[in-house]
Amino acid sequence: MPKQIIKGRAIVADDWNLLRAPAAEGADPAAAPAPADPAVVAALEVPAGRVIVPLATWLAQRDALSARAAAGEIGVWIAPDEDPRALRDDLPRLGVVAVDFPKFTDGRGYSHAWNLRSRLGWTGELRAIGDVLRDQLFSMQRVGFDAYDTRPDRSIEEALKGLTVFSETYQASVDQRVPLFRRQARPAPAATTGA
Repeated sequence: MPKQIIKGRAIVADDWNLLRAPAAEGADPAAAPAPADPAVVAALEVPAGRVIVPLATWLAQRDALSARAAAGEIGVWIAPDEDPRALRDDLPRLGVVAVDFPKFTDGRGYSHAWNLRSRLGWTGELRAIGDVLRDQLFSMQRVGFDAYDTRPDRSIEEALKGLTVFSETYQASVDQRVPLFRRQARPAPAATTGA
């Protein structure tokens, strides 16, 4: 069975491959991945097909990958400690932008998503990758994510339910620019008569 992700509000086959640096020898597979050597990441060999590459790989190999990006074969993923503004001029060429959540408790990816949508004007697919769980999906959707590569050890069908856990939102965000108190019609206050 091909790998599946949640895109929009449906489970779909994923035709993108995620390129990561190899794990350090002796690393605990249950732990969050340790940051890879930047020189190793920059020099990663990008295989054929549709590939989401690390930001450092894109920046180091931009010229060599540009034709593939123009053909819709290259996407870029951003780590929590990286700045999405590094992609400002490249966004129109990319097929997808992904934001990594190495641990579900790391919330910097929410800010990256909001900045990509609101400040950098990214309108393409914005995918959450890494330690992505059902409880996060509703909040991720609010800041602009529209695709979710959930953890493989969890049910993707259960995760999909996370997008609809709330029927209404109070605050404004990427998905709803107007806060609830401005969306609700309120009766005018009763006129008071002076005596």
